[in-house]
Amino acid sequence: MSEHVGIVLVSHSAGLAAGLRELLGELASGGVRVVAAAGTEDGGLGTSYELIAGAIAEADLGAGVVVLPDLGSSVLTAVTVLEDEPRPGVKLVDAPFVEGAVAAAVTASTGAALAEVAAAAEEAWAFRKLR
Repeated sequence: MSEHVGIVLVSHSAGLAAGLRELLGELASGGVRVVAAAGTEDGGLGTSYELIAGAIAEADLGAGVVVLPDLGSSVLTAVTVLEDEPRPGVKLVDAPFVEGAVAAAVTASTGAALAEVAAAAEEAWAFRKLR
């Protein structure tokens, strides 16, 4: 596979998504395209159908895209985008936002396929910080 799976971070906060995107840039190779769809078009808190749809298109380099929403309406908006504009190779994952994104980015950087990247993100639910 010549391209990496892309990642879309769907968040209510542009600042939150930008910080996570910066972290992922340090942890994953430059071949992983991470795109933030965060906040509203006018810079406020919230989610945007148009920003999510655009981010999915931008992140898709041909190997698929994993979409990671933070919470609440970001999930609902992402679901609506994918129902209205179905694209093969785009997977909305149920994963913790930070840990799931880290797992997805690191796995994608190895050249793993979409199913493996999505599974890594979802498996992040099992990561414990304290024992």
